[in-house]
Amino acid sequence: MTSTLEPTQLAEAVAVAAAAALPAVTPLTPGPAQPGSPHVTAAFAGGAIAELDGGVPGAVVVLVGTELVEALAGSPLGALDLAAAVQPALDAAARRLGAHARGARSVDLDAEGFDVTAELGGPFSTVPLIGAGIAAAVLVPEATLAGAREPIADDAVPADPAAVTAEEPAPFVPAFGATTAPPRGLELLHGVDMEVTVELGRTRMTVRDLLALTPGAVLELDRAAGSPADLLVNGRLVARGEVVVVDEDFGLRVTEILDANAAV
Repeated sequence: MTSTLEPTQLAEAVAVAAAAALPAVTPLTPGPAQPGSPHVTAAFAGGAIAELDGGVPGAVVVLVGTELVEALAGSPLGALDLAAAVQPALDAAARRLGAHARGARSVDLDAEGFDVTAELGGPFSTVPLIGAGIAAAVLVPEATLAGAREPIADDAVPADPAAVTAEEPAPFVPAFGATTAPPRGLELLHGVDMEVTVELGRTRMTVRDLLALTPGAVLELDRAAGSPADLLVNGRLVARGEVVVVDEDFGLRVTEILDANAAV
């Protein structure tokens, strides 16, 4: 079943969904939907795009400001991927369109010849996301809005964006004027999903030995029994601890947090 909302209403509803999942220090409020312009990217520092699956055509773009880009680049764990940080917002936007988002990819807004209109396959609508200033924006092609379906089950975003914005109307900022937001720190990253891995040890093997592995084979690791296991976040060592069992599942009791130098 296709969406019952007008294109402008639907674009704002998609922005409501994305705003709830986008890392930000202060809550983001969607402004009014506007006709898209290829010059909109000049107001932002980075962005990510995800193609849609599920019978809905097109893609969705989320543009973000300098604060989030710098926070990801300056993370204590090393530079974090913008596309991964924005993926939950793109997933939420896609569900509101009755679709599923594919894996996001970052777009270089400063690349020579970059054209967001061509990236989206044609005319699009833009919805600013406003915090202390214009912190981000959601871009949705007109063809995607026309082909959207009813929200996917379990989507918590209200169908009527007016229900979200009626109490506090979003301010309209013409042409994405340069409203400067106050400096933001690592709080921006609080909503970013990170891959956490516990490593018991490592070993090196020749291809011959690897191919000779059979069920029941025992591999000797480079760590003595009883030694602490490593806790890695996005592949970076950040802590050590003891392996424990919690309700029949393995867990890790952290015994040591490593500083930045030790975690390299």
